[in-house]
Amino acid sequence: MGISTRSWAPNLGFAGGLPPGTRGLLIANIGIFLIQFFTPSGSALAEFFTYCSLVPAAVVKLFFVWQLVTYMFLHVGISHILWNMLAVWMFGVELERLWGTRRYLQFYFFCGIGAGLCVVVGNYLFGNPGVATVGASGAIYGLLLATAVLWPDRQVLFSFLIPMKMKYFVMIIGVIAFLSSFNTASPVSNVAHLGGMLFGYIFLQIPHKGRRPPVRVNITGSLRDAYRSWKLARAKRKFEVYMKKQRSDRGPWTN
Repeated sequence: MGISTRSWAPNLGFAGGLPPGTRGLLIANIGIFLIQFFTPSGSALAEFFTYCSLVPAAVVKLFFVWQLVTYMFLHVGISHILWNMLAVWMFGVELERLWGTRRYLQFYFFCGIGAGLCVVVGNYLFGNPGVATVGASGAIYGLLLATAVLWPDRQVLFSFLIPMKMKYFVMIIGVIAFLSSFNTASPVSNVAHLGGMLFGYIFLQIPHKGRRPPVRVNITGSLRDAYRSWKLARAKRKFEVYMKKQRSDRGPWTN
């Protein structure tokens, strides 16, 4: 995905340097990934990393609650961390500059930990509580939701090809995650994605001292507006076809 470069879109990039919260997340995630990547399998350090993955059974039965945080800093493969960190940079920079580092990090970890709790509950109810989950996608889906709420008409490129508004993009990936969550054989933790969006929405409803009132998200209203726009465009096309046909059936008007 890519963010539009239109003048009304807030600027991203390294202008003024990366804010400290986003920079710290990038350094921590990439640094831990490199250590994990070059750690020999079977070593004591490799075994230590296994205790940092999110295993619902370990959280519930052994009270390994730290896994609700540490799992966000572990990734499997270069493409996994590449896309996750790209999303942190693309969407985290703006949110941190708007909210400040403290609230931004509160939001990030609130979404990530909330997504982890959803994974624990979801695996106990519908999956396998012994399966490990890693990755920052839960927190990142929270960032995506917040971006869609704050800048709903921002243009993004879906799969770097299809331009669409941010609010529709987030709706689409939310629906995809929801439908994919029924596939228990999927290697992707869609429950974490949905959990990150859910806790991101909850966080946005919490009043903050010195901040504007919580943002109300009207998803049904957005869908209704989109449907009305589609109906108007469709009626316009039908009218144009009708008028074109009428003009072809008779001669020109005289005065």
